Amino acid sequence: MVDDQPPTPLEFRLGYLLKHAQARLARTSAEALAPHGVDGHELAVLVVLSAGQPLSQVEAAGRLGVDRTTMVSLIDGLEDRGLVERRRSSRDRRKNIVELTPAGQDCLRRAERARRAAERRFLAPLDEETAMSLVRALRALVVEEPVGE
Repeated sequence: MVDDQPPTPLEFRLGYLLKHAQARLARTSAEALAPHGVDGHELAVLVVLSAGQPLSQVEAAGRLGVDRTTMVSLIDGLEDRGLVERRRSSRDRRKNIVELTPAGQDCLRRAERARRAAERRFLAPLDEETAMSLVRALRALVVEEPVGE
């Protein structure tokens, strides 16, 4: 079967738009986070570790969806800068518990403010209602369980 429709310009393809929007947001975020000495991956680790209960490296990796090797590398870098510290679990000596240091808590607060400001700049072409709708729609696609699964 031959399709008589002209090819759709890339600017109307969802995959193209999502890829380029993510790349632009990543650049904007990287610029905003650089003065705070962390990148987006490291900030995500700090966020997960700040959730309240102490987490092992493996538990934090699971929440972030990264493999153990990647997590070890991320934690090593954060630990080298004094932002997190490892300690053996008192319940299971095979586990390393990772917690934010006071410097890590401060870095998290500052970097999160910068990240939020970067997101506002990224979303500035949209009015507030449209920006919130976009975020809700993406959450429905990425975070929430699809209906029927």
